[in-house]
Amino acid sequence: QVQLVESGGGLVQAGGSLRLSCAVSGRPISTYAMGWFRQAPGKAREFVAAISRGGGITDYGDSVKGRFTISRDNAKNTVQLQMNSLKPEETAVYYCAANTYMSFDSGEYDYWGQGTQVTVSS
Repeated sequence: QVQLVESGGGLVQAGGSLRLSCAVSGRPISTYAMGWFRQAPGKAREFVAAISRGGGITDYGDSVKGRFTISRDNAKNTVQLQMNSLKPEETAVYYCAANTYMSFDSGEYDYWGQGTQVTVSS
């Protein structure tokens, strides 16, 4: 059974930074491409970023390009999301997800964490 656990969420002022982490257990993280998604109340789940199994390929949602960075440490079975210049409208629950291939489509991911709340105050 693959389990994903996110951490690092919290309250930050607009313009600030947070670093989210996702720990994977049950299988080596190198088995999976990893993605980050977010969901605000009343809104659909939104693609944030994805990274290939080896870490050599990354992809970002248009709204976060240039501000967010996804990375992974396969030796530690973790994936991170560095978020800079945060905006109030980015307040949401952030989820990490695992899949055998990279995708921006949340429906294609096999495993999900429970999510971590990020609140950006204005």
